[in-house]
Amino acid sequence: MIIAHEEDHSSISLLAEVSRTITNEDDINKVLRLVLFIMSEHMNMLRGMITILNRDTREIVINESFGLTSEEKERGRYRIGEGIIGQVVKTGKTVIVPSINNEPLFLDRTRSRSKSKKEGLCFICIPIKAGTEIIGTLSADRQLEPVTGDEHGKKNKADNGKKDMLQHYVDQLSIIAAMISQAVRLRQLAHEESAKNPLDNKTVEKLSQQRHYTDEQNEETISEVERPANIIGNAKPMISLFKMIEKIAKTNATTLILGESGVGKELVASAIHFKSLRSDNTFIKFNCAALPESIVESELFGHEKGAFTGASATRQGRFELAHKGTIFLDEVGELSLPIQAKLLRIIQEKEFERVGGSKTIQVDVRIIAATNRNLEELIRKGLFREDLYYRLNIFPITVPPLRERKTDILLLADYFVEKYNAANHKGIRRISTTTIDMLMRYHWPGNVRELQNCMERAVIMSEDNVIHGYHLPPTLQTAESSGTPYTGSLQQKLDAIEKEMIMEALKRTKGNMSRAAIQLGLSDRIMGLRIKKFDIDYRKFRP
Repeated sequence: MIIAHEEDHSSISLLAEVSRTITNEDDINKVLRLVLFIMSEHMNMLRGMITILNRDTREIVINESFGLTSEEKERGRYRIGEGIIGQVVKTGKTVIVPSINNEPLFLDRTRSRSKSKKEGLCFICIPIKAGTEIIGTLSADRQLEPVTGDEHGKKNKADNGKKDMLQHYVDQLSIIAAMISQAVRLRQLAHEESAKNPLDNKTVEKLSQQRHYTDEQNEETISEVERPANIIGNAKPMISLFKMIEKIAKTNATTLILGESGVGKELVASAIHFKSLRSDNTFIKFNCAALPESIVESELFGHEKGAFTGASATRQGRFELAHKGTIFLDEVGELSLPIQAKLLRIIQEKEFERVGGSKTIQVDVRIIAATNRNLEELIRKGLFREDLYYRLNIFPITVPPLRERKTDILLLADYFVEKYNAANHKGIRRISTTTIDMLMRYHWPGNVRELQNCMERAVIMSEDNVIHGYHLPPTLQTAESSGTPYTGSLQQKLDAIEKEMIMEALKRTKGNMSRAAIQLGLSDRIMGLRIKKFDIDYRKFRP
């Protein structure tokens, strides 16, 4: 006979360790890698692979693996419907190959299994789903160890034992596939995003030659850059930004911060100041677009008593207050030409006069300016001084928009959830998979500020400690704005929302249908009908 399956406590230990890894580890690549390593230890898995479907190119690639070299991993590329992996992505159904030697669909494209090692080797491939969408596969191969029976063989009993054992592996892999689906979805989105920016052939060839370098080496390189405490981000454009901040912070050079509205230019200015040698002195912030021109001049340079109606006393301006420190001029492109002339003088001569005064005041101030406007275009229109532009543009820094750092969206969303949890005395525990997908697909014209407003609204709207897609603003839910065209009917959309609510209720009640029905205000009969309608397996929500 054949050993049917391992001890139940072994399965519980496996799933518990996978769960702890997913919960405690923030790095998505490391999560998937560790999960495969845990599977290899608990399941005696010889090789394991997590593949991801690129929905734009329709290609399936190996994202993480165990037991494969980098060359073998690179060879593992499939089209939808091609081989076992392609069939699983196409059909969404699990495939069990009891013996890969006898399966013509098993391509062994990685060429990692020699002919002698294929004997008695089984292969199991499970679809990884986000909702009803197939986003990749989890597969493993394992050597089956037959145990001989009596002298007559008892073939039927042995075959049944083999089926039980394989089904046990399928159950384990199915649960793990469901547990890692959110991490795989994030890797899929990141992979598709990078594929949209094709590199020249020379660069691609160079990257292919360097593919054997591991993610740990990448992390080691990133860790050499000290992240500012007030800025959240791990994406490559942000690492470049952090490097630039490190370089210029220790200097006194005038800095110009460029970027779209809402990207966090003020945070970058603050990071530069507090990493500089002036960090113990004043950091003054001033928005040049917030006040009328007459008031802006008085605010920046101060005024003497009686300089104009209402000037009942002498007042220091922002530049005087920032002496020995740093002044941040936001929206500098909105300054009028006369004030631009005074600003140019401060940069060049480090001196100015108050409004209505004749005394020249000397200041030692570092100037950091920011704008979301095209200053070169303003120069052509005669609205911005060319000489001032060149004085400000000594060290230009461009802050990347949120759409170019999509891997940071979830980090920022989690940060804002925690922030508004505390501010509104809420207890949001997680963001649903559907919501994460919507956040990652949206193009964020308002950048980080828009994301912050969205998460504040979602935290306030949530009533079950989970942020759902319908808690997000309407702009994220329209096909045009989110980049996810929806061609179904209204009823299909309503069904999708209803299914999500039922699944969330089952998660909260750990698969207890009666309690889930009570939470949703449904009778047991209606709940049963809905479970059947949407083909929801309530048992998979049980611990």
